[in-house]
Amino acid sequence: MTVSQQIAYQYAKKVARLALVARMVGSLHDVAARARDGGSPDVLVVAGDVAKPEDCRRFVQATVEHFGRLDHLVNNAGVANVCWFEDVPDVAALKRVLAVNFWGAVHATHCALPHLKKSGGGKVFVNSSAAAALAMPGMSLYNASEAAVLNFFETLRVELRDEVGITIATSGWIVSEMTGGKQLSKEGTVEVAVRCAEATVDAICRGRRHLTVPLWYRALFLWRALAPEVVEFSQRLLCRRTAGGRGHQAKGKRLQEVTGAVQPAPLHSSDIKRE
Repeated sequence: MTVSQQIAYQYAKKVARLALVARMVGSLHDVAARARDGGSPDVLVVAGDVAKPEDCRRFVQATVEHFGRLDHLVNNAGVANVCWFEDVPDVAALKRVLAVNFWGAVHATHCALPHLKKSGGGKVFVNSSAAAALAMPGMSLYNASEAAVLNFFETLRVELRDEVGITIATSGWIVSEMTGGKQLSKEGTVEVAVRCAEATVDAICRGRRHLTVPLWYRALFLWRALAPEVVEFSQRLLCRRTAGGRGHQAKGKRLQEVTGAVQPAPLHSSDIKRE
C-alpha cells in the first residue's frame, strides 16, 4: 500500500471529491473504488505523465471540467536513481528523475494555480523528502531534484503571498514500493504509510507550511546544519561501494535500517514509477 493511495483514502474520509492521476491507471480504478467506499462521493481517474507538460494541462483541465473547481493539488509523484554518479554510462539517462520529481511538480502547479486562486483558499502539497537536506551517496540526481523542489516551492510561497497555501513535506523512511523490500529488508523499521498519509492530509487542510515525518528527522536536519563534517563521515561509513564498484555494503544498509539514518525515501505511487 503506497502513501499516495493512503492520501486518497484520507481525503475520502473527509468526503472530498478526488481526481487520481498516474501513467498507468490500472490499479487506480481499485483505489477509486475503495475511496468511494471510504466516503468520497465522486472519483475521477485520469491517465497522465507529470513529466509531460501537455499531460499536466490535460489532467488539470479534465479535473476542472468534471468537478467545476480545483481546491487542492497534491504533488506526490517521484522516481529515484540508485547508482554512483561516476558509474553512470550516460547522464542523459537520468533526466527522467528531474523530469518527474522537479518538473512534474512545477508543470502541474503552474497549470493548477489559476484554478486554485479562483477557488479561494486553494492549497498545494509537494513532497521534497529529507533528501533535500540529507543527501545520500548513490542517489545524486534524486537528491538534487528534491533540493530543487524545496527551494522552488519556498520561493513560490513568497511570490504567492497568501493567495494559495503551500505545504512542503521533508519525509524520511516511508513504507512504499521503493522501501517495501527493494532497498530495505523486512528487518528494518520504517514509518507506516497510513500514518504519513494522515499527517499529510491534516497538514494540508490546516495550511501548515512544512511537514516532517517522522518528526525526529528534524534532529538530523539540525545535526546536518551544525556538524556537516560528522554527517558526511557517517554517510561514507554507512554507504560504501562494494568491491565491484557498485551498490552499498550490507553492513551499512543494516545500520541505516536500525538507526533510521540519513537516507530518505520518496513518497510515490508505483504506477508512476513503473515503465
